[in-house]
Amino acid sequence: MTTILRIDSSARHEGSASRELTGRLIDRLPGEVTVVERDLAEGVPLLRESTLAAMWTPPVDRTDDQRADLEVADAFIDELLAADAVVIGLPIYNFGPPAAMKAWADLVARAGTTFRYTEHGPEGLIPDKPVFLVVASGGVPVGSEMDQASTWLTTFLGFLGLTDVTVVAAGQLNVDPERAIEDARRRVDELSLAGLARAA
Repeated sequence: MTTILRIDSSARHEGSASRELTGRLIDRLPGEVTVVERDLAEGVPLLRESTLAAMWTPPVDRTDDQRADLEVADAFIDELLAADAVVIGLPIYNFGPPAAMKAWADLVARAGTTFRYTEHGPEGLIPDKPVFLVVASGGVPVGSEMDQASTWLTTFLGFLGLTDVTVVAAGQLNVDPERAIEDARRRVDELSLAGLARAA
């Protein structure tokens, strides 16, 4: 049994290209798959001073309030650790990621748990696994200098130790929507055939 963590971040549900493509990729994976779904559009707490204080407090010394403050962050981290592969839907909003995706990253990045600093620089502590990043944009070419969403997220994932990242682009949907979505669907179908083998 392979566990797939699906993370969606589009504010849209109906008509969302990134949601369609993350679902399509998972639906076409062969074999037995357990899917854990995390919809960031349902709400992600913003990083607060109390959250930072709880993160910096050793687990054995945390108060009940601090443990409660970290409940959502702990769940996000546990999902990443338990997954055999991760599928992320990432729309580009105003050149960058949705606010909910940035908020998720702020809660997942925890020194000593998901990364650590060494004399040789930062080291990710999340065991590497396949990550499929589905990026949708209205006008921004995915991977261009204007795209500060996929470039930021791949950098962040690498910081945690997740370097096996495959980007599926559904870019410039407002320019040539039919071609963009069909190209992305074909890419998804190709990846689905090999994706589970990489995760096993």
